[in-house]
Amino acid sequence: MAKLYFYYSTMNAGKSTVLLQSSYNYRERGMNTLILSPEIDTRFGSGKVASRIGIESESVSFNTSDNLLNLVRNETRTNPLHCVLVDEAQFLTRTQVRQLSDVCDDLDIPVLAYGLRTDFQGNLFEGSEHLLAWADTLTELKTICHCGRKATMVLRVSESGQVIRDGEQVQIGGNERYQTVCRLHFKEAIYQRSEDELPLLDSNEPRQSER
Repeated sequence: MAKLYFYYSTMNAGKSTVLLQSSYNYRERGMNTLILSPEIDTRFGSGKVASRIGIESESVSFNTSDNLLNLVRNETRTNPLHCVLVDEAQFLTRTQVRQLSDVCDDLDIPVLAYGLRTDFQGNLFEGSEHLLAWADTLTELKTICHCGRKATMVLRVSESGQVIRDGEQVQIGGNERYQTVCRLHFKEAIYQRSEDELPLLDSNEPRQSER
């Protein structure tokens, strides 16, 4: 039986790169894949998944009102599908996570979802919360904080690099808007000395090996 996979991480861990490599591996063997991406993310243009290392692929955009089971089923009427891949899966709704599980269970097509686990305040996204609960297989993709520890959290920052603690959960952006950090530096930035805006990077802090 096909499985639902969730590959989660903080930002800059190479999620889109792994997604595109996985799709390539299927297609290299003569199999068809369907890449889905949320229409809210237009950083690289609509209907496209792009990696920071320069590789990209066309995708089918979806919004929160789309029925993903029906979308995939309609695709199979013209071409057999061997895998469905979802970029920025944190933007899925609870209902859409269930629909992706139906793709696995009813259509017997594996689904590989890639997304952030938590937002800039340390809270779970709706899609990530339910993927963590419903997925058959959970895999963490890792990157590091500026101190060398494993980064598990993300901070939203202003144009001047100051930490932003309040605001809407979803604000599309890249390295100019977000920084990845370990839990220690996340807590320092969010919870300590809250009267002051803390610079994200401390150039005098000694680097440590990843823990």
